[in-house]
Amino acid sequence: MGALLDGKAYADRILAEVKVEVAARTAAGHAAPCLAVVLVGEDPASAVYVRGKVKACAETGIGSLERRLPATISQAELEAVVDALNADAKVHGILIQLPLPKHLDTKAILDRVSPAKDVDGFHPLNQGRLFQGVKGLRPCTPSAVMRMLELHGVALSGLRAVVLGRSEIVGKPMALMLLEANATVTLAHSQTKDLPAVCREADLLVAAVGRPGLVEGSWIKPGAVVVDVGINRVEDLALGERIFAAEPAKLAKLREKGHVLCGDVRFGEALQVASAVTPVPGGVGPLTIAGLMRNTLLAAEDH
Repeated sequence: MGALLDGKAYADRILAEVKVEVAARTAAGHAAPCLAVVLVGEDPASAVYVRGKVKACAETGIGSLERRLPATISQAELEAVVDALNADAKVHGILIQLPLPKHLDTKAILDRVSPAKDVDGFHPLNQGRLFQGVKGLRPCTPSAVMRMLELHGVALSGLRAVVLGRSEIVGKPMALMLLEANATVTLAHSQTKDLPAVCREADLLVAAVGRPGLVEGSWIKPGAVVVDVGINRVEDLALGERIFAAEPAKLAKLREKGHVLCGDVRFGEALQVASAVTPVPGGVGPLTIAGLMRNTLLAAEDH
């Protein structure tokens, strides 16, 4: 039986580290880091995420500034808000809460954020710095996953790692960071031939594709470490009966409530094979906010 890679516990450790560094910064006479969060519209899930980020700021001593804007805002008006935050010396990091309303050009807005304040690590300049292996702000989720693996004692050098998913937010930067740590990396995706066999090669498997229960226990190498980045809402009972066969409690919850959250990995099956697995929820989600706090601190240090 594998161990639980408790993302919440590791996130708390990262947040504690950030809190100590923020306190040292302010004790030395510097301003506390400040994160500006821009929320457009009234999406309930986005509002919950924003509250979590503001709460983490308060817990670590980081200042926060919220800009809540109507869903009807124009592209030019939102760009003006971003420009003002870029110019505000008191603001060290800027986060645009996604998704934006469909009439807005998301890429143009994200690219308008100053690279020095791009705490999401999405700006092309910061992506290029990651590609080159030089200092820069890096995407929060993979950065925090790397710190979790370090705290868990996973020796990455020489390790065979498979990253399942090629998004710019997780998959691609995750692969680059693992390569930087001297892992041997395979970046797999929906077009990879014999995907189960490729996954079985992994000493470290990172799943980030957004497909509930895609990775079966038989896809996992015995003793591997499995990081499940996916978070999916399942309402289909027939699907749940297939992917939760080894998780009777989750299946019962689906039958009772009509929906459950799960990852890209069949957690119950993975626990029987892997040495350690992140749960969903409670795995990578809390790590992402911890990574955001770390990035806000790094952005302040470079000002």
